[in-house]
Amino acid sequence: MKVALVGATGLVGQVMREVLEERNLNISTFLPVASARSVGKTISFNGKDYTVVSMQDAVDAQPDLAIFSAGGGVSKEWAPKFAAVGTTVVDNSSAWRMDPSKKLVVPEVNAHVLDNTDKIIANPNCSTIQMVVPLAPLHERYGIERLVISTYQSITGTGAKAVQQYESEKAGAKEGYEMAYPYPILDNCLPHCGVFEDNDYTTEEMKLVNETHKILGDKDIRITATAVRIPAQGGHSESVNITFKNEFDINEVKELLKQTDGVIVEDDIRNNKYPMPMNAKNKDEVFVGRIRRDHSADHSLNLWIVSDNLRKGAATNAVQIAQHLVEKGYL
Repeated sequence: MKVALVGATGLVGQVMREVLEERNLNISTFLPVASARSVGKTISFNGKDYTVVSMQDAVDAQPDLAIFSAGGGVSKEWAPKFAAVGTTVVDNSSAWRMDPSKKLVVPEVNAHVLDNTDKIIANPNCSTIQMVVPLAPLHERYGIERLVISTYQSITGTGAKAVQQYESEKAGAKEGYEMAYPYPILDNCLPHCGVFEDNDYTTEEMKLVNETHKILGDKDIRITATAVRIPAQGGHSESVNITFKNEFDINEVKELLKQTDGVIVEDDIRNNKYPMPMNAKNKDEVFVGRIRRDHSADHSLNLWIVSDNLRKGAATNAVQIAQHLVEKGYL
């Protein structure tokens, strides 16, 4: 299979390469693609060196699959050009997520919606991905009525510039580095993920609302979110309060989550075992713990959900989509 990786030199692109190597997609030709300033550079993949090529050269090569991780503007411009030459695009930006003609896919939840006519497939936002994996079976069993979400998101979700800001501040630098955020991130947390919209919510908060509706196929779920950036690098954490339409048994909830593909339950408070970013780093699973009934409201439950935002929240989910397409014979 001929595969193009758009944004191959970026932070997520580097993780995409690692996941592609691990998942053995039977890649015969690898085309690393990046911006004009990176064309001609050399990167390593599967033990071989490859020269970074331009977007047009990659389109002209007519790859079977193109995985995009290069921003919404690039995806809007170039994904249709790849699709026009027969390439199947899995896009990691927000460009196509809410387009009603495009599928928004988390394989453990809704891979069944895909067919061989899908040429541009959207990869959801990282915080949405990790949340809907454990929520999907609970929604199917009990019916979710309302979600109250608070996220604690890793600086890596902002990209290399944010990591550099954090490392510079950690080293004690007072100047000489670019600020990814309007304030220091070291020893701080910012209730400001993304851009503020007209409704006073940020783009990251509204992604949790809109993408969850689309993936779970239920626009009647009432959802509110607060997204916070914290100085962690292992992954995103989320406190999710769920109100169900129906009563539940807490032990049944735990058993259901233990049986869910892609979920690892870490819920042993007597031994201080619960999900944390430092333990989720470089792993593909979604970790769920602090599973407990909310006694302040009927039919309500609290979950703590953690996952590596660069892997399951981005690279791994995209590659899993590609694997599903291969298994179904669509690629």
